[in-house]
Amino acid sequence: MALAAALLGAASQAQGQLYVCSDGQGHKTYTDKRENAACKLLDLPGAMTEPPRRSAQPVAPAARASLPPASAAGVTGAANFPRVDGFEQRARDLDRRQILQDELRSEERKLAAQRQELNEGQPERQGNERNYAKYQERVAQLKDNLGRTQQNVEALKREIANIR
Repeated sequence: MALAAALLGAASQAQGQLYVCSDGQGHKTYTDKRENAACKLLDLPGAMTEPPRRSAQPVAPAARASLPPASAAGVTGAANFPRVDGFEQRARDLDRRQILQDELRSEERKLAAQRQELNEGQPERQGNERNYAKYQERVAQLKDNLGRTQQNVEALKREIANIR
């Protein structure tokens, strides 16, 4: 009960009165409390929301059956979409395939270098890795990088297979 009264009180404060007060130098201050006789009550309309207006009259079910389907009527905008001829599309696909194959070769070289550096799970220790924990961190990082590169290679192979 007290919660409801508090909420109603907060709602009424949100709809409270607003005053504009002017000082002797002409500066205006907006406040919810009347500070002096120079304050004037503002007449502000409450916040009103309006439902969206309908642009067309509703169509009766019998009339709706006689209308062509939306896809046939061109509502999707596919008719206005620019078309690419077959030759141009094949050229684009070949360019895309070439780019992906270049990326694949690069990733495969990177994968081979990472496998060599990892040395079958036992990479050589570096001079700054006297602490075994540092060595373990580097090995874990190498394994993560190797796994990520393997995923990249697999994704590139899938992408190349999906090209028409």
